[in-house]
Amino acid sequence: TKCESGCVCADGLYENLDGRCVPAEECPCEYGGLAYGKGEQIQTECEICTCTKGKWKCVQKSKCSSTCSLYGEGHITTFDGQRFVFDGNCEYILAMDGCNVNRLVSSFKIVTENVICGKSGVTCSRSISIYLGNLTFILRDETFTISGKNPGVQYNVKKNALYLMFDIIIPGKYNMTLIWNKHMNFFIKISRETQETICGLCGNYNGNMKDDFETRSKYVASNELEFVNSWKENPLCGDVYFVVDPCSKNPYRKAWAEKTCSIINSQVFSACHNKVNRMPYYEACVRDSCGCDIGGDCECMCDAIAVYAMACLDKGICIDWRTPEFCRKF
Repeated sequence: TKCESGCVCADGLYENLDGRCVPAEECPCEYGGLAYGKGEQIQTECEICTCTKGKWKCVQKSKCSSTCSLYGEGHITTFDGQRFVFDGNCEYILAMDGCNVNRLVSSFKIVTENVICGKSGVTCSRSISIYLGNLTFILRDETFTISGKNPGVQYNVKKNALYLMFDIIIPGKYNMTLIWNKHMNFFIKISRETQETICGLCGNYNGNMKDDFETRSKYVASNELEFVNSWKENPLCGDVYFVVDPCSKNPYRKAWAEKTCSIINSQVFSACHNKVNRMPYYEACVRDSCGCDIGGDCECMCDAIAVYAMACLDKGICIDWRTPEFCRKF
């Protein structure tokens, strides 16, 4: 209805993020707050996406992998990305196959033993057991043992200063990489060549986050605690009825927890902030730092920060955050 001063691009040209007018072929694409030029690619675990005329064109990878994380004091992120926390003092099935009603044989089963690790009642993983038929791995006390044999399974163990890594291949079914920081953090990365159903606390790995709370009885639980209780390895363990808030029980620790965990929100991790949402990791760090009150409190805090650093690394962002004074390498 009235004239306003300003500039517009000529017909057939479009304004890019620098304010210049360019043809459609040169339009950039945006992802995570960053601009990518024509022909540039980004990769997720399942897709390769190419920037074309300002839009992402994505191609599904022939082999798709996904990661389930168990870390700190009962934090889990499922294969499909659902997050929850629980305080259970028992053994729980993290992931297994052979979950169909008419199929009782599994080619793998991964179990976590959770124990109380704070006065407020928070729990954390003390050991991980990996069952591959007659072959068993036990991860405990910063080391591991292997017993039995299974000629149908190939595996390789790698070590560095911070992690133990297990590459496991079940031919025709699964390629798995299991990463353990020898403390409280454990990651299961699976690429599968079968349509076999997966189940356990890591969810059913069907690409749908909404039905991840599927119980052992094959129905979707109304809340995470009902779901967790259904995956107890030992039915004689008590059920979990509530989730502890350690910062409310230990308010004197909250300020220290917020201060030390603030490195996640700082410039140190700024390159990753647009790639990985930092708030769930910061909140988990504060909770764990409040709850870890019977020794090893700095270790709990460092483990929580390391999970965010690993999530950044999965997106191609390597953050050098450890120093001799702060969460030094061993």
